[in-house]
Amino acid sequence: MTDTAPPVVHRYLSAADAGNFAALADCFTADGSVTDEGKTYHGRSEIIAWREALAGLWTYTSTITANEPIGPDEHRLGVRLEGNFPGGTTELTYRFALREGLIAKLDID
Repeated sequence: MTDTAPPVVHRYLSAADAGNFAALADCFTADGSVTDEGKTYHGRSEIIAWREALAGLWTYTSTITANEPIGPDEHRLGVRLEGNFPGGTTELTYRFALREGLIAKLDID
């Protein structure tokens, strides 16, 4: 389902699945940001810390449920998480803003 996603989105998802947070952060511009659960993380160091903190909280699997290019520099994914967090399942939307082949901004809601 991710065939139409830009290469950097594929790299982000692969690094996330592998737990390789340095490779995940390398998918972002130097000034890139992630907003997740109402908190924004700026730069690669904060992005790595965000993912490391998540890794210690929950075990889950993710499934891409929607894949939509919004424009040349934006892409949206629907993602279903199932795991040992409260509620057990959730549907999220990942909104990627791209710049020069990297992720400039990722909003997760």
